[in-house]
Amino acid sequence: MSNQLSRRLFIQKSIVTGVGMAAIPSFLSAHSLKGNQGMRLGLVTYQWAKDWDLPTIIANCEKTGIMGVELRTQHAHGVETSLTASQRAEVKKRFADSPVTCIGYGSNFEFHSPDPAKLRENIEQTKAYIKLCKDIGASGIKVKPNDLPDGVPREKTIAQIAASLNEIGKFAQDYCQLIRVEIHGHHTPELPNMKAIFDQVTEPNVKMCWNSNPQDLLPPGLEGNFNMVRKWLGDTVHVHNIGGKEYPFQELFNLFAEIKYNGWILLEETSTPPDKIIALKEQLILFNKLAANAYKRSA
Repeated sequence: MSNQLSRRLFIQKSIVTGVGMAAIPSFLSAHSLKGNQGMRLGLVTYQWAKDWDLPTIIANCEKTGIMGVELRTQHAHGVETSLTASQRAEVKKRFADSPVTCIGYGSNFEFHSPDPAKLRENIEQTKAYIKLCKDIGASGIKVKPNDLPDGVPREKTIAQIAASLNEIGKFAQDYCQLIRVEIHGHHTPELPNMKAIFDQVTEPNVKMCWNSNPQDLLPPGLEGNFNMVRKWLGDTVHVHNIGGKEYPFQELFNLFAEIKYNGWILLEETSTPPDKIIALKEQLILFNKLAANAYKRSA
């Protein structure tokens, strides 16, 4: 009965009216931001933190002012489904005792395979990690589409991905978890393809995670692609090297400010700076500048 009640409340709080900000369960959004509003910079453990254990991740986030983290699978922190109940409780306590938020879990589960056994394996493993997310105090799990395979009609794969997301989304409601679908892979980073998938997504807790891909700049351009999918955007965004010139981050921040985005901008960086602590502090300075410019513009 308690699970049914939790799920019902989760769904009710997932459905909001208005335009702009995507429908995010209000209690999850507040939990993710620990009472703060607007854009905040967080860290994906891929790749800068992949060799840090959990105490080091938390300590380095505190040291640099990065107050949220998405734990990526198969990294040194070792937060995986193999953890016992007491170990999961310890992970939850570490974050609860810290100002750093455990935003969620970054999995590699994907739902495009034409092999039914492989598809089912990815779905069932996602469900196991949803339980882990609940146990460690996270608010959602990141998954991927992650391709539209050659030799299979696109419409068939798109429908399969959407059906898989609906299944895990419905399952996740009993655990008060979001499904964050990273715009990632081959063909699937193209926003018209993501729109086609989400046109068939029915569960309100399944949301897109904007990934700052080069494909965002294809016609009709960044703003057009952003507006194409903005009603499905969730509470996490991935960015890569905020100071880089390859992607128009100021324009992106402007768009998020315009819709009054209340969520995490997560740094997912593959470069190898000599001092990651200094690099994180530099990224936070750049983030604050971009965000300030965006809020000033939208005021």
